[in-house]
Amino acid sequence: MRITRVELIPVHTPLKRPIIIATTHIHRLDQIILKIHTDAGITGIADSGDTSAFYHGETDHSISGVIAAQIAPRILIGEDPFNIEKIVARMDMIVRDNFHAKSMVDAALHDIKGKALGVPVYQLLGGKTVDAIDCGYVLMAAPAQQLIGEAQKALDAGFKVIKFKPSMDYEQSIRTMIEVREGLGDDARLMIDINGMWHYDQAYKALRRWEAANVNLELIEQPLPYWDIDGMARLRQNTGTPVWADESARELHNIKEIIDRKAADGLFIKVQKAGGLVRAQRWLTLARLSGLPVMCGCMPGSSLEAAPTAHLLVANHWASQFVQENCGPLSIHDAYELSGEGFTGEVALNGPRYENGRMFAPEGPGLGVDLNEDFVREHTATDLETRVIAA
Repeated sequence: MRITRVELIPVHTPLKRPIIIATTHIHRLDQIILKIHTDAGITGIADSGDTSAFYHGETDHSISGVIAAQIAPRILIGEDPFNIEKIVARMDMIVRDNFHAKSMVDAALHDIKGKALGVPVYQLLGGKTVDAIDCGYVLMAAPAQQLIGEAQKALDAGFKVIKFKPSMDYEQSIRTMIEVREGLGDDARLMIDINGMWHYDQAYKALRRWEAANVNLELIEQPLPYWDIDGMARLRQNTGTPVWADESARELHNIKEIIDRKAADGLFIKVQKAGGLVRAQRWLTLARLSGLPVMCGCMPGSSLEAAPTAHLLVANHWASQFVQENCGPLSIHDAYELSGEGFTGEVALNGPRYENGRMFAPEGPGLGVDLNEDFVREHTATDLETRVIAA
């Protein structure tokens, strides 16, 4: 089997509710849909999910551009799609960084291999460790009373932990978390993701005030800029709240530095940040060797975007032991549960199932996701061309 053609389709998916965090407001998903075609008639698909540049600098334009100009013509065309490790190594040699783009290629290749062998992708990753993954729910910046109501609904729906995002108003963000704890009571598991927005003094003072008010956060995620590993270590030493790294934990050498400096109590992974399933497995092995718990997030995205991570989480023993956060499709549908099939309003017709706060990986061959071709046609972007690369 050989790769014969690569397609890159830009899509805009509207959101029922905007995603609001301190650094940006997202009203639609600017996605790239990747199709890798083979001479055996098997096509692998992948979705970038949201491509807001604030997270790691990639956009729909850059992802489409680097795959079209470099990865597809120099690496993919004519290659055996089963040689995923080889292709990942060549991508890393020829293209620096651009892990979001690389993760899409990795996902589509796993989709091809699973379809060709007639097995779900989780079987390519070692088989199932668990049938389903316990999930947390993410809430965007909002007034305290609104957050209390939405958090209670998520807890009632079975989600195990609630993650909050601060607003641009530092003082209000501190007060909001105190009010949320008072409103939800002592038993709710709460965490907050700063997305690297604060400096050390802000993070230290906020944590001290929350600790004094018995907010009892499960953890604070990426309180400082991604480059401030020393500050993360100091914050961890001087406060009582577990500090977890996300934006700081990018490549393996970053994770080793975090471990060596004792700068985090846990690590957040995204398959897009790691660069795909091959690289994510290495990432998780290093976390396991260090004894650090992990949570796996996602980009706001479709059921196709969430599928590779769903397969990874049910297969990986270390990750399966912890509450995870692969709930991007719930953002599109503004829902707490999804049946896993019959979807409208997104690029996928089916995908992971969400029930009682748990996520179930698709059971079909490959990623187990079918593309909603009608939706893709209707929502193809006009500000970026569809690209086709062939031999």
